[in-house]
Amino acid sequence: MRILIVEDDFVSRRLLHAILSPYGICDIAVNGREAVDAFKLAWDEKAPYDLICLDIMMPGMDGHEVLQKIRIIEEEKGIYGKAGVKIIMTTALSDPRIIMKAFKEQCEAYLVKPIEKQKLLDAVKGLGLIE
Repeated sequence: MRILIVEDDFVSRRLLHAILSPYGICDIAVNGREAVDAFKLAWDEKAPYDLICLDIMMPGMDGHEVLQKIRIIEEEKGIYGKAGVKIIMTTALSDPRIIMKAFKEQCEAYLVKPIEKQKLLDAVKGLGLIE
């Protein structure tokens, strides 16, 4: 499995990497622009990501904007719905409106920080990416 961790906080990046690295190759993006560039590059290399863990609150381009851009890129490639990359939003925001917005923008899961290992792994299992 190929994983992209998009997180501006060093400690959160390290935690996600430590939890997910046994299950696949993890790349890191520290902001939204890097995330979109990494997503495009992975497609150019014909090795797209299976999973993206995407923080919402980042300077510049936030996670909502990144999610929208990724789904637009997928549409341009003829990829729709369940065929797209699986995206888990990871954020300190537990506001129901923010959560609903993320799901309307087509994320597959939403985890509130602090991230708990078992909850993250359960989410990834629920997406069918690990057993």
